[in-house]
Amino acid sequence: MILPEEIKRLRTRCFLTQEDFAKKLGVAFSTVNRWEQGKSKPNLVAMKNIKAFCEENDIPYADIEDAWLNYKVGGNR
Repeated sequence: MILPEEIKRLRTRCFLTQEDFAKKLGVAFSTVNRWEQGKSKPNLVAMKNIKAFCEENDIPYADIEDAWLNYKVGGNR
């Protein structure tokens, strides 16, 4: 899967809105929206927060990390 899909899958799996997910990660709602639209990708700090979120909720992180490492903003569509 590509990164925008992985992020949305993670968020919806936890039944969170983009706004609620953003609050849990300490980012703006618009940031999560841009991630899910493929307009930007999480920086290293955000990825650490996503990893912590996954660990707290017993969700596998490896697929998200792989998608992040392989994702080019504006590409992979």
